Amino acid sequence: MSATASKAARAAAQIGDANRWKALVFIALAQLMVVLDATIVNIALPSAQNDLGISDGNRQWVVTAYALAFGGLLLFGGRIADKWGRKRAFVTGLAGFALASALGGAAVNGPMMFGARALQGVFGALLAPAALSLLAVMFTDARERAKAFGIYGAIAGGGGAVGLILGGFLTEYLDWRWTFFVNIPFAIVAAAGAYFVIREPEGGRNRSPLDIPGVILSTLGLVALVYGFTRAESDGWGDGVTVAMFVASAVLLLAFVIVESRVKAPLLPLRVVTDRNRGGIYLSLGLAIIGMFGLFLFLTYYLQVVKGYSPVKTGFAFLPMVAGMITGSTQIGARLMTRIPARFLMGPGFLVAALGMLILTQLKIDSAYGTQLLPAMVLLGLGMGTAFMPAMSLATQGVQPRDAGVASAMVNTSQQVGGAIGTALLNTIAASATTSYIKDHIAGAAARPQQELVKLQGMVHGYSTAIWFAVGILAVASLIAFTFVNAGRPAPLTVASGEGAEDEVPVPVVAH
Repeated sequence: MSATASKAARAAAQIGDANRWKALVFIALAQLMVVLDATIVNIALPSAQNDLGISDGNRQWVVTAYALAFGGLLLFGGRIADKWGRKRAFVTGLAGFALASALGGAAVNGPMMFGARALQGVFGALLAPAALSLLAVMFTDARERAKAFGIYGAIAGGGGAVGLILGGFLTEYLDWRWTFFVNIPFAIVAAAGAYFVIREPEGGRNRSPLDIPGVILSTLGLVALVYGFTRAESDGWGDGVTVAMFVASAVLLLAFVIVESRVKAPLLPLRVVTDRNRGGIYLSLGLAIIGMFGLFLFLTYYLQVVKGYSPVKTGFAFLPMVAGMITGSTQIGARLMTRIPARFLMGPGFLVAALGMLILTQLKIDSAYGTQLLPAMVLLGLGMGTAFMPAMSLATQGVQPRDAGVASAMVNTSQQVGGAIGTALLNTIAASATTSYIKDHIAGAAARPQQELVKLQGMVHGYSTAIWFAVGILAVASLIAFTFVNAGRPAPLTVASGEGAEDEVPVPVVAH
């Protein structure tokens, strides 16, 4: 190669590197939009319900419509990204999400709001896997990958708390409609930046025919599963429809596995989930999200109902957790991921988060924020951030480029299903403990103020009981990470992409 050609090659590589980091900004922005949307709407829900005349029985559909569409279509969205190209899927998902958000902000009645939320879920299911798989195929150097996934992991973990802060501000000082409209500038900036900056590597598409039976079975199975947990929260675990949803989900997902093991071009190649490391990550990540989602719910109610915090003050109370997640992900996880095996970050990370939860099991009505809630949130954030970062990276590491989208979709699916389970399971445990406490103590409270006090004590008792279960769930997540995840430090290796091209993809080095 001539000196001129060599210089040109080095210059091209430098431009590629620069574009990769610029692309990360827009991918992270899109991820932040999707994650914070899950909590920002919760803050605005009471105001929106009042304005649109939505009944108490139907208000859950503002959250459920999004969860069903998003959770049910994630695998389909991941495979579409593999087939279309991640950049095209990413930009299309952003455009659709912005349109759906505009419809939600302009909603004049309940059905229009429910439809807009479902549409947000559809495009979110296309956008989220495309974002993560773009990182997987663009960042192949071990050190660069660690930094990129550190940033992504911090946003994935802390975005929900940012949503509480932003939702509180917009609802309190502007109008609930702005919790939807705020997505539009996010989406426009991210889509424009992605269009001009992202250069997706060639040769990584999956051009196989779409597995239609797999799409139908996985979508219906995941929708039934998410709806089953959502309904269990409101109607109880013994409700006939709830039980029917769980049975239907089990049958449909079993049929999906059978179909995927036999078709030539499966929607979800079983090699993606049967890999020891990826399987362990999907399972441990889903369990960790169960505990985390329940905690967000309980602490929000505790701070606002028991402590009397405003929505904005509640949002700011979560900031130490966000700071802990950013520190754990970018300073601990990203720095150590190239030096020690992932399980020595994930396992201890989940245990540190469990320690934070353990502090919160001692929650009382008069618990001080500075001496109890603050250290618990910092520990929870540090632990989750440290664990999330290598989990996000390793879940897509070593996978064939043509499967990057669906492997990324599995990360989002484990989080979405974990969130649905966490909200339903821990809320049910808390409600049952609260009812039992009030029943046992209300007889001794004669005056009305004493009765109100017993009700608040019962509420806090319910939260602390449920948090004990969250501690156990995080301990199990840690055990799974230690047991299943046996990949060592990432090392670059050239592998075939499946399209005849060769891609430099970091693969796990098994620790013996």
